[in-house]
Amino acid sequence: MHAKLPHPFDDATRITAGDSSWQGHTSDDYWAFVGPFGGATAATILRALIEHPQAAGDPLALTVNYCAPIAKGPFDLDVRLVKANRSSQHWSVELSQGGGEVATLATAVFAERRPSWEHRVAQYPDARPFEQTLPFPKISASWANQYEFRFVEGEMRIGPPQPELASTYSKIWISDRTPRKLDMLSLMSMSDAFFGRIFHARRELVPFGTVSLTTYFHTDSAELATEDITRVLATADSKIMHKSYADQNAELWSPNGRLLATSTQIAYFKA
Repeated sequence: MHAKLPHPFDDATRITAGDSSWQGHTSDDYWAFVGPFGGATAATILRALIEHPQAAGDPLALTVNYCAPIAKGPFDLDVRLVKANRSSQHWSVELSQGGGEVATLATAVFAERRPSWEHRVAQYPDARPFEQTLPFPKISASWANQYEFRFVEGEMRIGPPQPELASTYSKIWISDRTPRKLDMLSLMSMSDAFFGRIFHARRELVPFGTVSLTTYFHTDSAELATEDITRVLATADSKIMHKSYADQNAELWSPNGRLLATSTQIAYFKA
């Protein structure tokens, strides 16, 4: 029998340990218009942290600042445990290439999540089932074609300019096009797997790129494994687009009704 090939996502986020840093490599499968898909870069950083011998607990928050373009090819990850106590760890990660300046700077918090009082305020979004929603067509960016998008509301429609701006709100099913059980890494990547809100509002593609992304995890690895899912129901929206920068806020839900992660980002645009 032939050995099972690794999933494209696992291949794209593969890292190896070195003497003083970790190494990764960009993937053509997860390439955006001018660089690697930011979600895949963030997931690669998270993998290095999860697999680090000093790591304890589960990811609680990850902030990734995209400082400069990442070129195709190998890169280094300088991983440092900044502070640790009995319940949490604070990490710093710098991504660079060929001994050059830092291209991506990340900070992360890992935590031991213990049983406690809870209050679930956010409500699961009402949505048509995944099976009753049509897949979004493939587009030119290879990273987007690694996912299957099924818009429930707020589908991106590129076309002639209209007098009225379109809504920036989307409700969407997101899954790996090649099915893969959801874990913390794919949850991290999917938290960035949205088309720019400005594309929705203006109905056109403009130069765009994430500058800073923060994802908060509201589950741990064990809980996520018991969900046994391959997709999320996600919502994304924007509050402001002003002087070349726009925000985005998102929620990622289990089909079983559990809020798994929330994210916020600030992105550059030229329009």
